[in-house]
Amino acid sequence: MILIALKMLVGDRLKYIGLVAGIAFAGLLIVQQASILVGLTHQTGAFIRDTRVADLWVMDDQVRFSQDSLPISDNTLIRTRGVEGVDWAVPLYQGFLKARLPDGTRKVVIVAGIDDATLIGGPPEIIQGELGDLRRDKAIFINQDELDTKFMMKRGGGRAMQVGDVISINDQDAVIAGTYRASKSFFWEPVVYTTYSRALQYAPRERKLMNFVLVKLKPGADLEQVRASIETATGLKARTGDEFIKITGDYILNETGILVNFGLAVGLGFLVGTLVAGQMLYNFTLDNLRYYGTLKAMGASNGRLVLMVLAQAFVVAVLGYGIGLGAGSLLGQVVGEAGLAFMMPWQIPVFGGIAILICCLLAGLISVRRVIALEPAVVFRG
Repeated sequence: MILIALKMLVGDRLKYIGLVAGIAFAGLLIVQQASILVGLTHQTGAFIRDTRVADLWVMDDQVRFSQDSLPISDNTLIRTRGVEGVDWAVPLYQGFLKARLPDGTRKVVIVAGIDDATLIGGPPEIIQGELGDLRRDKAIFINQDELDTKFMMKRGGGRAMQVGDVISINDQDAVIAGTYRASKSFFWEPVVYTTYSRALQYAPRERKLMNFVLVKLKPGADLEQVRASIETATGLKARTGDEFIKITGDYILNETGILVNFGLAVGLGFLVGTLVAGQMLYNFTLDNLRYYGTLKAMGASNGRLVLMVLAQAFVVAVLGYGIGLGAGSLLGQVVGEAGLAFMMPWQIPVFGGIAILICCLLAGLISVRRVIALEPAVVFRG
């Protein structure tokens, strides 16, 4: 009976191809939009993930995301270093400052100031120069991938900035001493690395300038116990990198409307899948009622006929979703190479496939009602 159902399915090539194509489009929409959403969420924690040397981040408890610059007291560093179980603790400055290129082009950069002595918290991958070059006079490091885009001079021939060039940060000279490569970030302002003391020179004068304290635990130290001791000693919040990434992602998704927009797109995929599968399966069933009636007159039970319709729905769901998933993956590769956010963990193909399968089976159950209600004698009338 299943073989007969499949022969019925592929017998009308035009409707069969249209049905598979509709399911493929729905699958493509679901996996592509969900993957872009996951990719954007992943990018929100890029700076934290690149600073993976720290076990804990000490910060103001009102910090909402990774680039939220809420200053804390300089005494926090000393108090944190005095906590039992702390191997080392270093300061980190991070702030949005105005920069100007030699041709007068202005832009906003995120200045990250790392500990002068240890240079802990620096760029994850150095491309040009060495990390120790940051100790040179007025030295900064710029993202290699942004030299030809965000640091392109618009006047005088449009030359990109390079190592050795001088830019101005908050009206003070800064020499490009090297370049680095980091994870793609959700935040579009370029990150400029320098030493902590030099970052404080660039920053506007304020009583408090330090934003974070990066903490590394001693081997064998209990994280929760050390965390509690730090929070008691400083009166601030100590978060792990994963916790900081989570609150950053939650804030961006909830405050920017990204979650709603992409959620609607994914929901549209479900809707398209249900409507396309439902309408086409229903029309397909109506066109083949005479065959179902013949089988019913020959003694086929309603259960077998239901199984035939569901088998047809299952086959088009698997084929259509497979094509949609493949197209979505190829499109994601193209989008990723272009620098846009795209990330497809295994949960997306699995849950997307389950969703499409449910849509198709529900559509099959709706269309099979006409088969169950069919009287075999109708087939032989006239």
